[in-house]
Amino acid sequence: MKTLIVKYKSVIKFIATFLVVYILLSVTYKFYLQFSHGLKFYPDYFTHLVAIQSETLLNTFGYNTAILPHPNEPSIKLIVNGQYLARVIEGCNSISVIILFVSFVIAFSGQLKDTVLFVLSGGVLLYVVNLLRIVMLSIGIYHFPDKSGFLHTVIFPGIIYGMVFLLWMFWVNRFSKLNKKNE
Repeated sequence: MKTLIVKYKSVIKFIATFLVVYILLSVTYKFYLQFSHGLKFYPDYFTHLVAIQSETLLNTFGYNTAILPHPNEPSIKLIVNGQYLARVIEGCNSISVIILFVSFVIAFSGQLKDTVLFVLSGGVLLYVVNLLRIVMLSIGIYHFPDKSGFLHTVIFPGIIYGMVFLLWMFWVNRFSKLNKKNE
């Protein structure tokens, strides 16, 4: 058993670090969600912000867009040209995806400065891509309502998770300590 642990020490360290960071950030985010209900922003600050920014971008692209709090669930209704198209829920704010991204980068850590800068810039990039994804999804649903299920469950998750994968591969190949050992 000891031989296996020594042999796979780096894999075990990666998995343990990833799980600890992921669980810590996820629990912190869960507490944030529990204690943010009923405060100034509905349903929570980040979801509210994403809804407002989506509305602004859609209006910029020429779509008469409005957002309204959903009366029956913690979400925000997205109304385009008078048509209720979608709801912005907590899962739409990209925080869970950013937590996944951050956990991986920290588990494959590099130099502290590189890690911090990559986590911050990657998090911002994922947030922006997610925002554009919501806007494109809304436009797609508006013009092709019969394709909304396919767009929402296949195409647009592929965009955000594809971006996470590309960032991970860039990180591992350019900045992680693992790559430095192989050079």
